Order: sequence, then C-alpha cells, then structure tokens
Amino acid sequence: MRALLVVNPAATTTSARTRDVLLHALASEMKLEAVTTEYRGHARDLARQAAESGNVDLVVALGGDGTVNEVVNGLLHTGPDPERLPGLAVVPGGSTNVFARALGLPNDAVEATGAILDALREGSERTVGLGLASGTPGTEDEAVPSRWFTFNAGLGFDAGVVGRVEQQREQGKKSTHALYVRQVVRQFLGEQHRRHGTITLEQPGEDPVTDLVVAIVSNTKPWTYLGNRPMYTSPKASFDKGLDVLGLSRLSSAAVARYGTQLLTSSPERGPHGKHAAALHDLSEFTLHSKVPLPLQMDGDHLGLRTSVTFTGVRRALRVIV
Repeated sequence: MRALLVVNPAATTTSARTRDVLLHALASEMKLEAVTTEYRGHARDLARQAAESGNVDLVVALGGDGTVNEVVNGLLHTGPDPERLPGLAVVPGGSTNVFARALGLPNDAVEATGAILDALREGSERTVGLGLASGTPGTEDEAVPSRWFTFNAGLGFDAGVVGRVEQQREQGKKSTHALYVRQVVRQFLGEQHRRHGTITLEQPGEDPVTDLVVAIVSNTKPWTYLGNRPMYTSPKASFDKGLDVLGLSRLSSAAVARYGTQLLTSSPERGPHGKHAAALHDLSEFTLHSKVPLPLQMDGDHLGLRTSVTFTGVRRALRVIV
C-alpha cells in the first residue's frame, strides 16, 4: 500500500518523539511518504496532490480536527468518488479530535495508530457521509468557495466562540477546555442578537424556521467533547444519514443556563430541548439566511462572517479506515 502521512507539527497532544514513533510504526506496514505541513492550507494542498496523482492509496492525517478538515477538502477537491479516491485514516493529535472519536478511534495517538494498522490488516473500512457548505446563489455570498466538513458547522453564537478562541491562540494561549468556557461567557456577554435572532432556515417544501440566534449543523454525534464528556446537540445525527440541525431562538440568561445544563447532561437519547429549540433531522439540503452578517465555523475553524449559506448532506462521500 502506498500512503501519504500528513503531519501537523503544531498538533497539541503529540511530541516530536511520539510522531517519530508513529511514523516508523506506519512505515513498517506500507510504503510511506511523510510530509510536515508548513502553512495554513498545506494539508489540503498535499491531499489534493495525492488524489490527483493516482499513485496514493491512503492519506493519513496526523493532527487535530483542523488538519483532518484540510485533508478531506483536498481529497474531495473535484467531488466525492469513494471507489477511486485514496482512503483516509486519522491519527488524533489535537485537543478534542471529534471526528476520530466519533469514528470510534481511541483518543490517543499511539493506540489509534495500532487500531488503524489492525483495520488495514483486516481490510476494515467504512464509507461516511459528509457535509458541504456553499455560497447561496443569488446572494452576496454566492461566490464563496464550497467547503466540506466532517462533524459540525455553526452560524451565529457557537461560531463566535470559535473565533474568540482562535484569537486567543494566536496570542499564544493554549487550546484548553477552560479557554473555551471563558470564551463562551465572553461571547454571551457581547452577543447583540441573543433575544431576537436574525437567522432563518429554509428547506424545499417546508415552512421556514425563523428568528434563530444560532444554528448548529451536525453530520454525526456527538457535537463535541468537554474533556472526556461527549455533548450532544443532535443525538440522531449519523455519518450514514443527512444533516441534523439544532436551532435556538432565545439566548437570555435563563435560556443559556437551561440549554447549557441540558447540553452538559445530554445523551445519545436526548439533547437540548424546549419551546425556543428547533430540532431537524436527516436533511438533504437547506439554507441559512441572516439579516446581518454572522460568524460561520466548520469543524472548529472560524471562516469569517456570512449572511447566507447553503448546506448539503452528501452520503457515502469518503472511505475511512476504521
């Protein structure tokens, strides 16, 4: 097997020595080329080259969810083709590693590498669905390039939190769960539209869902992790179905306390709920419009401000070794 290992040297939970051990373990089982990323978007470029070359059977992403997202977007640059394109394997090296853990991989780079090698020997793989976000035709965002996401996206409040975390990391702060919690509080205090939402969700043949403060789009469950605790916004979400959405139309202090508690105690059976919560399941396509520009995030990566985004759930988009 010919494989490309894409290594993010800034991965927060792997040392240079650990990465060297993992490289040798993988190289013992396959013809491996390892490349270390040097700039934002490099992992995407490397995966695209691997997909276009026709000479690579497998791309292994060693890093966090951001690295995985870049690799996926590189592999699917010209669209999904699971039978032709290289497969994907993920060695978790970030602070949260939602995609790898949602696939059932251990949240430890060494153990996950062992699981991947076992899966390769046994020929174990699955073809997962992914989400695709595009600029909406006829809007000022229609020229925005399409982008794939693996586990979640969000417009509004949660994307604002992601943006604040990225700013803190650029200033040298470490990505910790305490950092995220602090930015949630700051985003809440600075949220201008928490009582009167500006987002409308539209889907073909259905009544629109209006006045949302935040819309969280899930391609799988859980939504994320707080330490080792999984948190579920859309418990029915699955790699084998379309996209799920949780929309909240009120973020008053009482509502935040209620939904925060529900999120912390959420389970595979039940997520946040109430009269100001709208839950939609297994959607093939829908559009989120906002009356004002709002922050957008995908797979924990802040993508700037948008007023309209069209989402598509694409089933059987990518082969994953697991």
